[in-house]
Amino acid sequence: MTTVISSNLGYPRIGENREWKRTLEKFWSGKIDKETFLEDIQKLRLNHLQKQKDQGIDLIPVGDFSLYDHVLDTSVMFGVIPERFEYSDGPVSLDTYFAIARGNQKAVASEMTKWFNTNYHYIVPELNQAEPKITENRPLKFFREAKEKLGINGKPVILGPITYLKLSKGYKPEEFKTLLDKFVPLYITVLQELEKEGAEWVQIDEPILATSLQAEDIEIFKEVYEKLSSSLTKLNILLQTYFEGLDYYQEVVNLPVQGVGLDFVHDEGENLASIKKYGFPKDKVLAAGIIDGRNIWRSNLQAKLELLEDIIESTRIETLFVQPSSSLLHVPVTVKNETKLNSTLVKALSFADEKLEEISLLTKGLSQGKSAVETEITQSATAIEALNQSISRNNTQVRDAIRNLSGFSSDRNSSFKERYKIQQQEFQLPLLPTTTIGSLPQTPEVRKARRAWKNGEWTNEEYDRFVKEQMDEAIALQEEIGLDVFVHGEFERNDMVEYFGEKLGGFDTSSNGWVQSYGSRCVKPPLIYGDVHFIEPMTVKESVYAQSLTDKPVKGMLTGPQTILNWSFVRDDIPRYEVAYQIALALRKEVETLEAEGIKMIQVDEPALREGLPLKQNKWEAYLEKAVYAFRLSTSSVQDSTQIHTHMCYSEFDDIIDAISALDADVISIEAARSHGEIIRTFEEKGYDKGIGLGVYDIHSPRIPEVKEIEDISNRALQVLDPELFWINPDCGLKTRKKDEVVGALKAMVEAAKKIREQAAVSKA
Repeated sequence: MTTVISSNLGYPRIGENREWKRTLEKFWSGKIDKETFLEDIQKLRLNHLQKQKDQGIDLIPVGDFSLYDHVLDTSVMFGVIPERFEYSDGPVSLDTYFAIARGNQKAVASEMTKWFNTNYHYIVPELNQAEPKITENRPLKFFREAKEKLGINGKPVILGPITYLKLSKGYKPEEFKTLLDKFVPLYITVLQELEKEGAEWVQIDEPILATSLQAEDIEIFKEVYEKLSSSLTKLNILLQTYFEGLDYYQEVVNLPVQGVGLDFVHDEGENLASIKKYGFPKDKVLAAGIIDGRNIWRSNLQAKLELLEDIIESTRIETLFVQPSSSLLHVPVTVKNETKLNSTLVKALSFADEKLEEISLLTKGLSQGKSAVETEITQSATAIEALNQSISRNNTQVRDAIRNLSGFSSDRNSSFKERYKIQQQEFQLPLLPTTTIGSLPQTPEVRKARRAWKNGEWTNEEYDRFVKEQMDEAIALQEEIGLDVFVHGEFERNDMVEYFGEKLGGFDTSSNGWVQSYGSRCVKPPLIYGDVHFIEPMTVKESVYAQSLTDKPVKGMLTGPQTILNWSFVRDDIPRYEVAYQIALALRKEVETLEAEGIKMIQVDEPALREGLPLKQNKWEAYLEKAVYAFRLSTSSVQDSTQIHTHMCYSEFDDIIDAISALDADVISIEAARSHGEIIRTFEEKGYDKGIGLGVYDIHSPRIPEVKEIEDISNRALQVLDPELFWINPDCGLKTRKKDEVVGALKAMVEAAKKIREQAAVSKA
């Protein structure tokens, strides 16, 4: 008889009503002191643990909570502090911790990038000549807290040493092993102190195992985990993987650990196939990631129970952990506050708290038999079937269009070179044109006005008048600053994806479905629950009005199909690429409408293009082919004189540069200020033959860049990129910044562009 235990991998930090975000921002703005901040944060953290205990979770994670980012927490625990933050020794202060993440007037923030293929961002560790040391045993601190305050013997969560180093920067490949040898003894100390304190299990996350590794990497895993395990006598190690299946399944499950966590949701059947082919060690615990930790749909409990029974039958293991496929960090907290969604949809949803309930039900069903959860099994099946049979998921027009995609061209009329000549004549822009990425500061007044309108306190006319007033100011400000290409500011938009989710058919938006993106920045992904279709123009009114205020070109601003897909919670009953094509056809109608109304520059942003890449490189080509096709499907029907722009966020671009070029956008801007030199090296090696703007300053930091700093960054890029095709812009939208920060930074940017133009004119003369 298999013993079945319920387990969780991680819980959302933000709180049901984003209490975490508000507490952080109060502290940053000086509205509360450090003592109050830490007290409020502790209450929230303990509340999260209590909720999991109340749901009947046997193994509750501790140490997964963070003040900003769990990778940054690991860096700070081991004293990996970049020199520019002037850290010397001892515990790392809150000021230093947040400065690494956000920057300050003395030092730029550390680079931020996507956590594997999710929309969560982590702070990239900088290991330049690192001499790591333990500044504080963080997991021990939180293990003690849970035990003393709530009587919970928690499961400490630690980011594994190999994944941590693989995600870091600032060292050469040949230095990896030397660095690892410095960290492993520190991990041993952390684990031994946990063992001494009475911890029974520790969860060591090694998601890097779900990527494309080499045989030598697996040998390193064997060596490292032999050292960790041999240093312990009672503490059990759960080696946790997630996000995809394992290429080296046999080697991983036979590592010297007491348990292995596998993802049975996003593995495309690979892990189950490996179990059936190779079995699973009888002396180990299998932690089955059976509930989707990255999406919000209710589980079919009957199907999940059958899968778990199949796993047990195939392995004959003594102990099984039932758990999510990954940390629940990636989903909202609870469905109970969603009172405005239609009942068919809301019954088919499952957020973090509901997923914990599903885990408890599955554990009960396996332990006591299906009859113990028969009512819940029926309820889940009924809710899912009702949504599948709804009109929203059976739109004949949309389905016909997808079946007949050959009727929609995905090619522009002319080549880029031919188009660009026409566009230069059309716009008459100077060398190195300056622009912004799209959004301008969303002041408290803007957010207050939007709330008043949404709550019915303002009429449509009042809100439209307010938005026009904001655009009046924005256009006047851009004129004053001296930009060459303007934006309307996006004051009417709450979020670059949620806004379109509110306008397109097949979408709905939650009231409180927030998830963490980076730091205190939370987003509310829309829910793609039905067939996506165009209803009416979404951006035309604002774009046309803004253009009427100036002779300078004003860009129409849209979010691209792949980003809308990747930043939404997507229906799971049809392939994701089919949903992307539905979105693309809807956006195509919007692009054509903008052009017909005189908007001749249209930016279709794809900041999430790369983050959707599968973790296995052998799956990249198929993904990129479909993603590029979706973008071109949405943008290719315009005239040659209409200039298509796009924007992308932090990424390693060298391995997808061909796909970026294949988008055939006339101008691409890349969010690259924190890793500018690395991006430029990519273009040194591979080149780029279309319009491009590399972000010349980091908008995620409140600091205002110096003119010389922007000049240096731009001149470095111009050594490898054609000045005739180069644009000067910030590295992302300015929505989250304060107005004085934006004005100062943009004035510095425009001044830098003028100086570079003058230098170019002198050199030509």
